[in-house]
Amino acid sequence: MAKAIAVADNNDDGAFSRLKSRPQELKEFLENVRSEMRKVVTPTRAEVQSTTTVVLAAVFLFAAYFFVVDAIFGQSVTHLIQYLTKR
Repeated sequence: MAKAIAVADNNDDGAFSRLKSRPQELKEFLENVRSEMRKVVTPTRAEVQSTTTVVLAAVFLFAAYFFVVDAIFGQSVTHLIQYLTKR
């Protein structure tokens, strides 16, 4: 029983010290955020346009691919069901 009380007392001190260190941790975090934000570079208009073009082209290509695959798969399943139900 005495050990349990001693352990509980030690945990309270640790929690209190962690609570006291929170403002310092927040200050360090905000300093790190500020440091990292200084490294951020905004893309130029040309870069945004070129990447947008690539993304749109990829979206349309994938849409066409999945349309064809879906049509083939759908027709295959339809023919399979018709074949199996005619027996």
